[in-house]
Amino acid sequence: MIAVIDYGAGNLRSVMNAVSRLGAKAELASDAGGIASYEKLILPGVGNFGKVAENLEKKELNKAIKEFIAEGKPFLGICLGLQLLLEGSEESKKAKGFGLLKGINLRFSGGLKVPQIGWNQIEICSGKSRLFKGVKSGSFAYFVHSYYAKPEDEKIIAAKTDYGITYASAIEMENVFAAQFHPEKSGEVGLRILKNFIEI
Repeated sequence: MIAVIDYGAGNLRSVMNAVSRLGAKAELASDAGGIASYEKLILPGVGNFGKVAENLEKKELNKAIKEFIAEGKPFLGICLGLQLLLEGSEESKKAKGFGLLKGINLRFSGGLKVPQIGWNQIEICSGKSRLFKGVKSGSFAYFVHSYYAKPEDEKIIAAKTDYGITYASAIEMENVFAAQFHPEKSGEVGLRILKNFIEI
């Protein structure tokens, strides 16, 4: 059973529908005490970094998520769900992320249209990626974001995307997977990525 974390915001229904379409069972989970009973976690993210981090902390979901990951169970972060894995963000400088990955989230600059909204290419960094198994490098995915993750360890970057700069659009580290784009809105490519996660 897969838990889709419900912290009071996020594109939950689209994620639930996509998982269901793939034949997997998923439930919304907002109780930190019950997180450990699931086999996999998905953390969708929409909204302000600081407010979401605060909501997760109030519900003690941040602690539950970190404990779940520490047990070696598969975790998938989507959009802000990727950014929260890092230490912090320029969006909310006083707010703290999970700190599971060293690095911060930066705002697009240099005259780029912000947020980036729409389809863009994902360049897969390794043929050994479990998340992108069967996905061609250069495939298009759907993005909606103003900030991007900059992890210190480039070895965990599973895919990159160019939007004025080249940035990490997906990460993969042991049982932790995350995408800046929205696989639930990315057509057949997105469904294949979700299927890969479900099968891990």
